[in-house]
Amino acid sequence: MIDVGAVLSITQYFLIVSGRNTRQVRAIAEEIEEHLFLTDGPKPLRVEGRDEYQWLLMDYGDFIVHVFDTESRAYYDLERLWSDQPRIAWEPSEGS
Repeated sequence: MIDVGAVLSITQYFLIVSGRNTRQVRAIAEEIEEHLFLTDGPKPLRVEGRDEYQWLLMDYGDFIVHVFDTESRAYYDLERLWSDQPRIAWEPSEGS
């Protein structure tokens, strides 16, 4: 997770995750949506990339989830692009 709030006005955090292929990207995205729904979390403002499931962008306002396949994650390398911004260690809650 990257704290981009100091340099972006559209969101506070980027969460970057990946799967090995489009099937895993889809499963990860569906799991995120289901978990947030079941825990009464925020609903997405928009979701882009469902047509190919290579790079799915899920905009929840305060945070944006980027779900990549392996090849797209390496190509776009958002971690390098935002390397000057603070990282936040992900500590999932119980049941996450």
